[in-house]
Amino acid sequence: SLFLHLPKAYHVRSIDIFEERSQSLINQTLINLNDANHPLMYRGTAVYPFTVPSQQTTVIYIRSHIYSHQWFSSEIYDDEHSRKALVGGHIDIALLVGMMVALVFYNSLLYFATSKKENILYSFYLISGLTWIALSYGLLAKAFGIYGDDVFILNLSVFTMPIFLVLFMMAIFETRVLYPKEHLALQGILALLSCFFIYGLFDVAGSLIHASSMAALMMVVTFSVSISLFRKKNPLVKFFLIGHTFFVVFNGFAVMYYKGIVEPNYINSHGVGIGIVLEALTLAFIISYRIKILEDIRSKQDELKRQASTDPLTQLYNRRYFMAEGGYMVEKAKTSGESVSVIILDIDHFKAVNDQYGHNTGDIVLVSVADIFRRCSRDRDLIARFGGEEFVILLPGADHKEAQECAERIRAGVEKHHFNADDGSDLKVTVSLGVAELNRSSSEPLEAAVKRADKALYEAKTRGRNQVRGAAELIVA
Repeated sequence: SLFLHLPKAYHVRSIDIFEERSQSLINQTLINLNDANHPLMYRGTAVYPFTVPSQQTTVIYIRSHIYSHQWFSSEIYDDEHSRKALVGGHIDIALLVGMMVALVFYNSLLYFATSKKENILYSFYLISGLTWIALSYGLLAKAFGIYGDDVFILNLSVFTMPIFLVLFMMAIFETRVLYPKEHLALQGILALLSCFFIYGLFDVAGSLIHASSMAALMMVVTFSVSISLFRKKNPLVKFFLIGHTFFVVFNGFAVMYYKGIVEPNYINSHGVGIGIVLEALTLAFIISYRIKILEDIRSKQDELKRQASTDPLTQLYNRRYFMAEGGYMVEKAKTSGESVSVIILDIDHFKAVNDQYGHNTGDIVLVSVADIFRRCSRDRDLIARFGGEEFVILLPGADHKEAQECAERIRAGVEKHHFNADDGSDLKVTVSLGVAELNRSSSEPLEAAVKRADKALYEAKTRGRNQVRGAAELIVA
């Protein structure tokens, strides 16, 4: 008792099996792959049992009605090895598909985080690739029992895969803007692939006849474009070339296998799947590397913006940033009906500190006072150094009374603080502060409130320093 196996029967439409003995036809069987419940089908594998009597010869003829030109093997087992063949295998294909699914998930997260076009194109490339691998290497048939006319249309993924790869190249290398000649070449192969895909929507089998030739042409064009970009010193193309070399080499074996030029073996028959996965891993690295480059650029830009908007000594915002951001905060507070107040303060007798202890000690005082401001204010408050020993704080959501309380905390904090001079001596300083609440009824601008707070500061200094004064017209009895 023997068993004839056609492990890739899921690729065909139907199979005729003829059994002959002593030059007489003793059995004829038709297996229609669109009949999911055919007794001789087991998860995409056709299994035909037959016997060979002692001292006699049995001849088996197989005629496959295939969708497109491909090469398939047939195998004969005894009962024990037939069972082993049916329960084993396809772990490698499941692993390849699992890796592709993981990459799709990972890249989808990247797309939602960055909204970059190349991420979505790469995801479609991965989906096309895993569809083709699962279909062509039998995972859909073996795991889910799916085959026949209903899923044959999925073979068009052999065209969508290179289409999305070419679109990915255009996006990641920005060929339309930076490399017009290479962009034209990619547009040409893209147009050709799109034509065959559209043709395949009406005649799948007819379009697949040219699939191997189109794959070879696509590999030549994309590889040539990659070499050209490498010569032009594109920073990402060297990584793409590594992955694409894997893709071209293994797909080259597969193309020769499909055309019957080389003998069937694992590498040749699985070349497309291996090439897709290796290139997909490299493309994932390219996307991550490009994100890193963009993040580095953004970080440098943010650092330059921060340097342009902050005081280098105290790391507080500078006057220009305060007026711009403060104006926005005031308008926002007016819209929501919140109170807004301003505190201006000045270090008392700061020139004497510089003259007596030196400018280095003066800088220490400025930095320490700035730290006290941060501790005594809220996270939402805007603190800036206006210049020299003068500072300003914008307090959104704080009325005149709350601003005065904040100013008093700052005054008391500075008064209690002990500063260490360069010569090791203990130094104490005080600050004078002026407070003003923006007049919401008259839509007072920030600049006017700052001026009123500055007048209150001047009054605090003329009355003996180390005190808080409020703008007279807004003090409520």
